[in-house]
Amino acid sequence: MRLLCFLAKRFRWKSHSKTLADAVDADVEQQLRDCVVAFVHAEPKDELEGAQARALRHALKHLKWMANKRELTNVVLHSFTHLGTESAAPAFAEAFLAELAARLSGTGYDVACTPFGYFCEWDLEVHGESLAKVFKEI
Repeated sequence: MRLLCFLAKRFRWKSHSKTLADAVDADVEQQLRDCVVAFVHAEPKDELEGAQARALRHALKHLKWMANKRELTNVVLHSFTHLGTESAAPAFAEAFLAELAARLSGTGYDVACTPFGYFCEWDLEVHGESLAKVFKEI
């Protein structure tokens, strides 16, 4: 699991084109202010027995840590398979993101997800401090 996270003043996304033929049709444009934006890359090793629970636990801890830096409650999860050379199966990655979103929502965060299986157009306005941009490999 690899995460590239930003403390964003504003994040706007719009669905652009499908990357997976079986992705649900989506014509989405949304924007959030004062949020953690997490670009999430699931890897084949995350699919191994026992590894998914570990990756989920560490991802949750990291995202909550990021949010607490500015007392943020909004989180955006964006599937981003460009953080490594190998990617997990799309079905695994989609299910992982859904579980991550559900767990965050269950602990008081407002979670939005960009459409899975799509390239998106986006605008990202990030705070300036060093901790506003963090890469984490789990």
